Amino acid sequence: MPAILLLASCPVFAVALELPITVTLEGTGEPVAGAVVSVDTRNKPTPDTAEIYQKNRAFHPQILVVPVGSSVDFPNRDNTQHHVYSFSPAKTFNIELYAGRPEAPIVFDQPGVVELGCNIHDQMQGFVVVSDTPAVGTTDDAGQVTLSLEPSRSSDSPGRIGLEIWHPRLPDNTRPITVEVTTSEPASVSLSLVPEAPAESSLDLLQQRFREL
Repeated sequence: MPAILLLASCPVFAVALELPITVTLEGTGEPVAGAVVSVDTRNKPTPDTAEIYQKNRAFHPQILVVPVGSSVDFPNRDNTQHHVYSFSPAKTFNIELYAGRPEAPIVFDQPGVVELGCNIHDQMQGFVVVSDTPAVGTTDDAGQVTLSLEPSRSSDSPGRIGLEIWHPRLPDNTRPITVEVTTSEPASVSLSLVPEAPAESSLDLLQQRFREL
């Protein structure tokens, strides 16, 4: 009897569910790399620190996923100045023409998709995806990612969950799309994406004009 009582008094911990997800291109079935996939959770992520540096007139990485509240630095490693900005509702900011490291990092205090640009080099484009859930990941070259999900709540639909998926080539890349999937088997999602933009010349238009003077 004492052993039974001891067993009954021990807390029972629900085990998180590992959900494999594959994202493919609609119409071709080709894997889609770089898709950000997330699931809303009760737990919230811990803010972090990160950086997006500029090199060869490009943002590295082009897509950065950070928890809400994170600080991101934007060091310039080019031999030319940059002017980094964003007009996105999730974070509007402006780092005027600079070389080296800006005076302070940018704090991304609201969830959402933040598109980055450079006021000097129009071809530069980057994204910060600010997430308010720890259950987030980015698909690899095979279009695959595995998310660790919380145990379901009594109010949840049994075996169903809503995935939020974002990719820079979505027709509207200012926000993720939501797809409902079952958690009883690996999930497969097909995305409709706009064609990839042609590669830009190694010189932006402003510098080309200078060379022609």
